[in-house]
Amino acid sequence: DEVYVGMEAPKEEGWVQDNDVLDTWFSSALWPFSTLGWPEKTSDMKRYFPTDALVTGYDIIPFWVNRMTFQSLELTKKRPFKDCIIHGLIRDKEGRKFSKSLGNGIDPMDMIEKYGSDSLRYYLTTDVALGTDLRFDEVKISSTWNYINKIWNAARFVLMNIENLETVQLEDLKIEDKWILTKYEKIIKSITKHMDKYEFNIASMELYNFVWEDFCSNYIELTKTSLESNTTKSVLFKILTGILKMLHPFMPFVTEEIYSMLPIKDNKTIMLSSFPKYEKDLIYEEEMSSVDEVLKDIVSIRNLKANNKITKEALIKIIINKEEFIPIYKQQLKIADDKIISEAKENLTATSYKSKYIEITYYKEVEEIDTKAIEEEIKKLTQSITRRKNLLSNENYINKAPANIVEQDRIKLKEEEEKLKNLKSQI
Repeated sequence: DEVYVGMEAPKEEGWVQDNDVLDTWFSSALWPFSTLGWPEKTSDMKRYFPTDALVTGYDIIPFWVNRMTFQSLELTKKRPFKDCIIHGLIRDKEGRKFSKSLGNGIDPMDMIEKYGSDSLRYYLTTDVALGTDLRFDEVKISSTWNYINKIWNAARFVLMNIENLETVQLEDLKIEDKWILTKYEKIIKSITKHMDKYEFNIASMELYNFVWEDFCSNYIELTKTSLESNTTKSVLFKILTGILKMLHPFMPFVTEEIYSMLPIKDNKTIMLSSFPKYEKDLIYEEEMSSVDEVLKDIVSIRNLKANNKITKEALIKIIINKEEFIPIYKQQLKIADDKIISEAKENLTATSYKSKYIEITYYKEVEEIDTKAIEEEIKKLTQSITRRKNLLSNENYINKAPANIVEQDRIKLKEEEEKLKNLKSQI
């Protein structure tokens, strides 16, 4: 417990005790309106009071929030804020409060020096739900630094390829353009909903998945054969700009820096630019679903090649039943024209994959089969498949786990089942 010791009056003459003293929380509670000119009806009072939101920890609700509320209602007849955002406390990994005696405190300036202020800010604002205590973990700040580095590298690639862009033209869109634009519009709608509810952890998680997977890992790779197209440049610009604006509340410095390099800007600073707005005219549900299937195929075929040690020397028999997907499959799977054959090859081992849009068979020379190793792998896969099936049949998991995690489990299950089928066929 803290003990407050009163100050003794000076012995010299001429000192008078202040007769107008408030408890610190009472004076703090006057802040929303006393700073705006109250009791005069000033323009600032009219514009800024009540405030939009009060942000506070749960530990001072009775000391500050309650006193602010009753004083405001008594003196101004208005509540002092529209929303009250209550966050948790920062603790160490074991859940203990930071204390000098335990020596478990963390100096934020040390973290900023090591990882940058954006990394620390992003971690503190997005790691847990509002009202939940955060257990400080430096590893997570390091992961955020990697995320920022990913954004920076993606931005460098985009900026390098759109430096001559003068106008945004979303005409003659390819199917992959429609795919990313649909994903982008959906993420704007979802992010806006979660931000309005102050669900920063959910908003940041969804945006992270979009930035890392959809934009960086997939769309940027898909554009590498069409970077001369003004449409491709326009889509890259539009998506990057929107990502920067949605990330800006969490990462103000790196987003401002990248925004300043854009060839087209709607304001001199990102802080004054408009937040992305949902455009339903850029939603292409059918094309999005089709490309999602193609990307799943690509992941499955890559796994098939890795599991069966298929090299670039393998001959390939391939049928793609939708013309606009041909360049995507060939580019992503690195299929060389001189390796494509029209007829099946005898005296070679064949490894096949078939889906809605593609039938592909790889042919390579017969290798001596290590039956024992394959049987061991089958055993491990069978156990993993059983565990994953049990997980996906658990309604509690399906309803409470993030949708993207559940979907990843479903995809992984399908890949494991396909791998198991191929392994069994080798014995």
